[in-house]
Amino acid sequence: MIESIAIVGATGAVGRIIRQLLEERDFPYGKITFLASKRSAGTTITFKGEEHEVKLLCPEVFDDIDLAIGSTPDDVAAEFCPWAAERDCVVVDESGYWRMDPKVPLVVPEINPEAAAQHQGIISSPNCSTTQMVLAMKPLHDAGKIRRVIVSTYQATSGAGVQGQADLLDGSRAFLDDHKYDYQAFSHRIAFNLIPQIGSHKEDGYTSEEMKMVYETQKIFGDDSIKVCPTCVRVPVENCHSESMLVETEKKITVEQARELFAATPGIEVVDDLGNGLYPMPSICTGDDRTFIGRIREDLSCDNGLAFWCVSDNLRKGAATNAVQIAELLAT
Repeated sequence: MIESIAIVGATGAVGRIIRQLLEERDFPYGKITFLASKRSAGTTITFKGEEHEVKLLCPEVFDDIDLAIGSTPDDVAAEFCPWAAERDCVVVDESGYWRMDPKVPLVVPEINPEAAAQHQGIISSPNCSTTQMVLAMKPLHDAGKIRRVIVSTYQATSGAGVQGQADLLDGSRAFLDDHKYDYQAFSHRIAFNLIPQIGSHKEDGYTSEEMKMVYETQKIFGDDSIKVCPTCVRVPVENCHSESMLVETEKKITVEQARELFAATPGIEVVDDLGNGLYPMPSICTGDDRTFIGRIREDLSCDNGLAFWCVSDNLRKGAATNAVQIAELLAT
């Protein structure tokens, strides 16, 4: 059992789910501390039926904490993770700041749990769109070695935080009422619209979100030969990211084999009956820790290709659940 655990960013959207998961999964700990910025410090939250005061995030607070799970903006993670590591507190970090640092393991427990043991005080959890993609790739890569992936994401507004969800709901009402609405999380109207840019412009016409999917995938699998061509799109859906994936393997994998491989993989649920209109959709996948796969079919454009549809709750497996699973690796 871990003697002392902390949740950094405990009052945020992902922080709330981390608290819920720790309670549901009966995570073993002796003492728990909830940390946040000045804006939320001093407020109280209820955990396991008890009231806890949220403490201010500062270096000294980590003096008696063994493990911290952090869900904060990148600039906050850049500052607090070294504070914790210097005080022998291991951090499972949800931000994007440390993911590509060569000294920091990037972990999805169903794929590379052994990497967590190589930490030097910080362990990163991948980007939400990467997490569900690599989980779907894992059984196919093991069976037939993946050459390349072409992926288009349909990312929910919850990926932009609480304000993103507010922009969708309030912006939709304003649009229907023909009123002006000042969007805060998005640079374009999200109501009844698609925005084919998530993140900043990076290299060769790709965005930062798209390049995360490339580099994080290669790091998680430890294989730079895997080619990834991503297009990331923000869609007017409140929660759950969806992905259309085309995977090309060195060894041919049939649809029947793929379905069996997916079904045998922990964390994956196959929902694939096109004739009866059964396939994963955000409306039925939200609030679930599993990654759902359907519409499995052979690619008509190459010999060793499989196309399929993948949906996962980006606040759970894409964020909070994966972080808690990493923490569980450390607690065993």
